[in-house]
Amino acid sequence: MVKPAAMFQDIGMDRSDASPSSSALARTLLAAPHRMLFLIGALNVLAAMVWWTLWLFEVRWGWPPLPDAPHYAGWLHAIVMQYQVLPPFIFGFLLTVFPRWMNQPELRRRHYAPVALGLLGGQAATLLGAACGVMAALWLGAALTLFGWALGCFWLLRLLARDRLRNRHALSCAAGVAMGVIGLACYAIFLATLDARWMQGSIKLGGFGVLLPIYATVAHRMFPFFAGNVVRGYYAWRPMPWLAALWALALLHLGLDLAGWREWLWLADLPLLALSAHWLWRNGVWRRGPPLLRVLFIGYVWLPVSMALFAAQSLWLLASGDWLLGRAPAHALFVGFFGSVLVAMVTRVTQGHSGRPLQLGGVAAFAFVTIQLVSVTRILAECLSDPMRWQALSALGWLVAFLPWVARSAWIYCRPRADGKPG
Repeated sequence: MVKPAAMFQDIGMDRSDASPSSSALARTLLAAPHRMLFLIGALNVLAAMVWWTLWLFEVRWGWPPLPDAPHYAGWLHAIVMQYQVLPPFIFGFLLTVFPRWMNQPELRRRHYAPVALGLLGGQAATLLGAACGVMAALWLGAALTLFGWALGCFWLLRLLARDRLRNRHALSCAAGVAMGVIGLACYAIFLATLDARWMQGSIKLGGFGVLLPIYATVAHRMFPFFAGNVVRGYYAWRPMPWLAALWALALLHLGLDLAGWREWLWLADLPLLALSAHWLWRNGVWRRGPPLLRVLFIGYVWLPVSMALFAAQSLWLLASGDWLLGRAPAHALFVGFFGSVLVAMVTRVTQGHSGRPLQLGGVAAFAFVTIQLVSVTRILAECLSDPMRWQALSALGWLVAFLPWVARSAWIYCRPRADGKPG
């Protein structure tokens, strides 16, 4: 028979912290920007995909019966994933590291708590509106999400304005966040006018104007930094012109896509393929370093892979007029790159900022490997017979991948640092 104390020790707890009071929990969650925001993001990873999985199952098999969404569910899925699932992780990280990058005082609760509450309320209201067919809830969700985004953007820009050295990584991330405010404004205009062009603009902007530049910037700065800390003789390669080139090419892709010139997207995507592959070759750690480091670079592999798929699709469209791969390139980027790096990066930050050993662990390893399988399944779904079945199964696979990871992460965010330090 296993004693209760042994069960607590197996997961790193003792009985003294098994049931924190509500006031102690609130203080813990507000002890650092990343705690509450990462918790919100982790929970919404599951909540958003539960709704989407149920919707896909109803479309494919007619069960369970769901109310009709106020607008096309695929569009709402894109808005939720781009502007509500991933951003709490982004803001949690940036509001934590911006002061450190620029040697400024750390932000206080009054700065980041309203950002977290805005994003939390926005996510909850949007999912309620999508799942229950309540248009007013979509309006409320848009307003609260835009409030959280705009306030977070304000604090980041305020820190940047005080930085005399003009940190280039901070400038790049802040530009991506500002683009997110514009993207959310486009979504709000769509809700007011029902002009689909505004919705399409918001969705396209979220990928290549917001998430790709921010993800690439964080990788450009942090992945070589992490590698340099644990790999002897490692040389970090992160020139600023590379970052400027990535922004220029991402905006070129965005502009061509918004203009409807999808057959010319290869003009941006082939250089993006070369740029990302070269960075990976110069900085990648494959056989050296611990697993927690290697998964960062393995997840990054999906960026050149997705650019290769985008370029191939564009060239095929130019040659034949056929949109061959459907949404496969987009899901290689969103599920493969964004999803894999999310697991790897958030696990690294969570372990380090909670005073725990910098180890990948079985739960995160399971999530990372499963996301690779989900990514491949979702990409192949565009080419297989009965694509809706495979889309539904890949959505279910996402839930299987993230459920234990979210549970473990949420438990950590709700507990004080293991090393007794503040934060």
